[in-house]
Amino acid sequence: MVEKTYAGKTVEVNEEGYLLNVADWSKEIALEMARENNIELTDKHFEVLEYLRKEQAAGASLTIRKVGNSGIVDIKGLYQLFPGGPLKFSSKYAGIPKPASCI
Repeated sequence: MVEKTYAGKTVEVNEEGYLLNVADWSKEIALEMARENNIELTDKHFEVLEYLRKEQAAGASLTIRKVGNSGIVDIKGLYQLFPGGPLKFSSKYAGIPKPASCI
């Protein structure tokens, strides 16, 4: 466990930078986390993040294919929004645990 400060709030994260408490998440925290990877979040990014949070809260298993079939963004669009690991990074910025389908 590591403590980091985002948007003036100290939060606990794991060794990969995922929030340990999903209740700590805010849009401001997501913005700062993404900036660490040189990503500026847009409204479309936040649509994906909110979808992931809703699905995770419902106990759904998350995959790139599921997000691609969500009607929010297709798989190619997901890779464009979150290059280098679309589900890995989108889950991190959404403040949810890393999905089992991510390496």
